[in-house]
Parts: sequence; C-alpha cells; structure tokens
Amino acid sequence: MAIQIQGNGGTVAEVDGTTFRALRVTVRPLNYGSLGAYNLGMTTGTMAAALGANAEIFQFRWAEATNLAVVYRVKISIGQQLAATGALAISLNMAIARGWSAAGSGGLRAVLTGNINKLRTSMGTSLVNDAGISTTAALTAGTKTIDHATSNIGSVAFGVGTGAITTQTNMSLLPDTDLFNAVNGAEHPIVFVQNEGFIIRNSPVAWPATVTWVGSVNVSWAEAAAF
Repeated sequence: MAIQIQGNGGTVAEVDGTTFRALRVTVRPLNYGSLGAYNLGMTTGTMAAALGANAEIFQFRWAEATNLAVVYRVKISIGQQLAATGALAISLNMAIARGWSAAGSGGLRAVLTGNINKLRTSMGTSLVNDAGISTTAALTAGTKTIDHATSNIGSVAFGVGTGAITTQTNMSLLPDTDLFNAVNGAEHPIVFVQNEGFIIRNSPVAWPATVTWVGSVNVSWAEAAAF
C-alpha cells in the first residue's frame, strides 16, 4: 500500500522517474531562524621572519550565552615574500579553545556589525564576540584553555625551501587548503557554546629565519538557537 508524505503546507511529496521512484528532496542550509549564516575572510600583514613556535595567528571566539555558532569550514593559504636561509618543514594547526573568558588582542580584529559578512541582508547581525588575524607577529592569547598542547582538530604541513623566489611564477607556500570541512552534510560541524572557539597556530617549530609571508583565513559558519 502506498503511503503519502505531506509537507508543512499540506503538499504531497513528489517522486522522480519510472524506475526507482526516488523521493524528490531539496537540500537546505541550517534553519537559522532570526539569526543567520556568515563568511569571514581575513588576511595577515607581512609576517615577520622566524615566527615563534605555537604562535597564534588567527582567533575566533563565541561568547553569546543563548545561541550556538556552527562552523562548517575553515581554510588557509600562504604566499611567500622572502626566501629562507635554511629549508624547513613546518605546519599550521587549528585547535579548539574552551573556557575563553577574555578575548585575545593584537593584529587586525574583524568588524562584524550591521550587514558585514552576512550571506543575506535580512539575516541578523553576527553574534561572534571576536575574530582576529596577525598583522606582523603573534596574537595575544587572552584567557582560554586550548584542548591540548600538541593535538589539533586540523593540521597542514608544508616545506619552506631556499630557492630564489624572484624566479618563480607562483610564490605560494600553501595553496587554499581546508583545515576543517563539513560542508557536504555528511560530517559533523563544530558547534560552539558560550566562551568557546578556535585558533590557528604555528607548529611547535619556529619559522625559518628571513622568510616573510602573507596568509589568508576564511571561515564559514551559521548561528542558530538549536542544532
């Protein structure tokens, strides 16, 4: 016996084709209600040579008490400006922080007022408390507890060589790379409650002397009352 499925407005669900009779569905974003969905892209200044071990270069803090921040994607890319005097393999790492009672400082802090970074004008202004990226050096940590000193939720490793960059047509140290990606719906996004967030930090090894670089970070998230 056939069973009909009705939607909220009373419309009966449709099926496609004559072989499999697959149910028609439309994939939708998270139901954000009066809140919204957002994307933030930030770029460093020229980062000074020999960036220290575990230096924080990006911070994203959620301090709102009632709602949730649902992070779907975090990407990073780096372009080189000056060659290194010694080759080295390093990494950049994304780690979750909790108990984040005071925001970090330094660098460039994001402005998220009004319509900035909304994916639709009618969405609410973002409730993100603070986001910031380095300009030339490490950010000040603020007050928080990182989940683990060396374990991260996302990592990317790459090498820095000593070749003359003036002869290169592409001076990318790190092409646009996911540190976290849950956009297809099969993976669980990161869900932040009050005083949680994430950082991007240098590896436990300092950058090589003389090499300078510029990096970009992109974050996609939604804000909702429930998930």
